[in-house]
Amino acid sequence: MARRTRAEMEETRQQLITSARQAFSEHGYADTSMDELTAQAGFTRGALYHHFGDKKGLLQAVVEQIDAEMDARLHTISSSADDAWEGFCARCRGYLEMALEPEIQRIVLRDAKSVLGGATPESQRHCISSMQGLIQNLITQGTVASVDPQALASLIYGSLAEAAFWIADGEDGNTRLSQSITALDLLLRGLRAH
Repeated sequence: MARRTRAEMEETRQQLITSARQAFSEHGYADTSMDELTAQAGFTRGALYHHFGDKKGLLQAVVEQIDAEMDARLHTISSSADDAWEGFCARCRGYLEMALEPEIQRIVLRDAKSVLGGATPESQRHCISSMQGLIQNLITQGTVASVDPQALASLIYGSLAEAAFWIADGEDGNTRLSQSITALDLLLRGLRAH
């Protein structure tokens, strides 16, 4: 039997992630059969176990892919704004708005929370570090009051994450989003240097 190349192994891994992402999005984690998923992707369960260990490992890989895409979208929002403050505010609102997107809502905000316990510590550190950099810039500009940027980033990140879970958890997501954005705007106004 010929050994598979690294490129072939990575292609298999990506195909499994793509198939799982579609299945988790359509059926949810609990109702996705690994036998059906692997057969649909044209692989055996052995391929799944080799690359991800188990179904939870596959979910983790899917969540990491979606997280990276969300991060890229948020970066685009903040970096394309006319000024740093508006970019920061738009980025925070953008994160909350993503909570209504069906794929993010089901996979990241529902299934990942219940199955994996939420974001990984590594993902949380990345989000906080990214936000900390934006806040440090705003403090340096004199836009945001002088405060420890890591502490503020941790507070804002935690608030946004909990609000996103709350938005995704209810039948009235649009109302919850509107209420959350109103509360967010009040919170962000309080950060401004006077």
